[in-house]
Amino acid sequence: MEKIRKIVMTVCAWFLGLLWIFPLLYALWAAFHSGEYATRFAFDAPITFDNFRTAWNQAPFLRYMINTMVITLMILAVQLVLCTMAGYALARIRFKGRSLLFGLILMQLMVVPEILIVENYQTVASLGLVDTYLSVGLPYFASALGIFLLRQTFMTVPQELENAARIEGCSRLQIIWKVYVPLAQPTYLAFSLVSISYHWNNFLWPLVTTNTENSRPLTVGMAIFGAPESGVDWPVISAGTLISVSLLLVVFLVFQRQFVQSFMSTGIK
Repeated sequence: MEKIRKIVMTVCAWFLGLLWIFPLLYALWAAFHSGEYATRFAFDAPITFDNFRTAWNQAPFLRYMINTMVITLMILAVQLVLCTMAGYALARIRFKGRSLLFGLILMQLMVVPEILIVENYQTVASLGLVDTYLSVGLPYFASALGIFLLRQTFMTVPQELENAARIEGCSRLQIIWKVYVPLAQPTYLAFSLVSISYHWNNFLWPLVTTNTENSRPLTVGMAIFGAPESGVDWPVISAGTLISVSLLLVVFLVFQRQFVQSFMSTGIK
């Protein structure tokens, strides 16, 4: 009975995996073939790179990639600093209202970001930051998920290590940097993957707050590039899609083992 269950689970896993990767496989096929073979899978169909040249010339993908990388890395850098400070404070510093503050932070996990789009836009507009990198990243600088993960991780660090660092004359910031940060590396890696994948693919808020190519990320650029009024050419759109996801896909394939290990150690599901 146990053997049958394992076989069924394996078959289901393979089916779900193929179902998930099918759109990418189709994009891969269409991008390297002409329009007449986009929906006709002939193994003798000639391979062409014209779709990539057309897509690259029709949209400023290089600019979109630079914008996306700058925005994503900016958000991640600020999140790591703020979440580290907040996580340490909630884990090790005793102050009045600490539990209430932690509860309010957890409540943020239940709030859908789209609910705050109007208020966030009004705030960004009042600061004169519309159509800038800061306008895209500002609402995400303080991550409730990051604070929660680091707070839980820091609470597992033995207090004796911090006491020993204090005896050696370390300041509070040195203790965080030399004691807590090294021991929380799996958590940092797991959270970084979640943050990068989310903000790399974020669409609605960047669509609202960006107006030009100067700050427009890949997701918004691809939506404009693939709009019906621009003409639906599936091979060219597929080529543009592969250009958009190529960098993130390569990073995942190179570091997939580290990603899986970090998720297992932190318990993210």
